[in-house]
Amino acid sequence: MNQDKTLTCRDCGVDFVFTASEQDFFAEKGFTNEPGRCPECRAARKQQNQGARNSNYQQREMYDVTCASCGVATQVPFRPTSDRPVYCRECFSQNNRRY
Repeated sequence: MNQDKTLTCRDCGVDFVFTASEQDFFAEKGFTNEPGRCPECRAARKQQNQGARNSNYQQREMYDVTCASCGVATQVPFRPTSDRPVYCRECFSQNNRRY
């Protein structure tokens, strides 16, 4: 049976309680390490990491192409080569349903 533990956050140095129910949850998920950050620092770090991922996505270079099937102008996140056809989202979805 787990008991509440007081841990110290490695980011801000504040003491926080790692409750018995949280410990049960960690054990159920197979986590072997105790949390090193308080809930506030964990949330801030998660938000920071999510913002970094979103900014990486926004910086992705898009390429203008013409769909090989219907001829509509579209954009794709990869540099197209002349040896392979490129499709718009709708035509690509229709082609993938066949497989």
